[in-house]
Amino acid sequence: MEIYLVFVDAIQNSNKFWSAKVEDGNLTVQWGRVGYQAQTKVHTLGNHQRAVSKFNNLVAEKMMKGYRRSQLKIDSNCEVSEINRAIELLEIIRPYVEQRNFSVAYINALNQYLLIVPTPLGMQIEPYRVYRSVEDVDYQMELLNSLLTTPAPIAVAVAAGHAPEAAAEPKVVSLKTISKNFWRHL
Repeated sequence: MEIYLVFVDAIQNSNKFWSAKVEDGNLTVQWGRVGYQAQTKVHTLGNHQRAVSKFNNLVAEKMMKGYRRSQLKIDSNCEVSEINRAIELLEIIRPYVEQRNFSVAYINALNQYLLIVPTPLGMQIEPYRVYRSVEDVDYQMELLNSLLTTPAPIAVAVAAGHAPEAAAEPKVVSLKTISKNFWRHL
């Protein structure tokens, strides 16, 4: 049992994650700012049922505080629909970036996008600098589209900047572990 949650509010400089995983009688919780070293706490609860109960209580608390589920892996139809939603949000964001209009509508679309695609933005979020140009937005869309149309090892190679090995096993792409360079056109 595992979950990855994020809380994003670009205006309030919030870009946090919280994750939890139940293994045997332990509950491991990690939290912090997206893209930074996580803090970790292990709750030793003695049995699986108590660990699951604590997991459910903590998840409910986080959800009440505004945290939302985010992508942990791209490997199912539901997650593909989330990638499609992220692309739709980038299509909404693009004209705002093009017109340099960083209105409430832009911020709302950006916050929704960052809930789907946790992105390291540094310690101080400057909403008008997340996407500095339409080329940045287009590059992001291109990369997300490549996740929909390209086998995972090639998508990982795009992130790492090299070609996959010939005999590479299919891999699941993890959005939370993809390097920052994957998201920003250099």
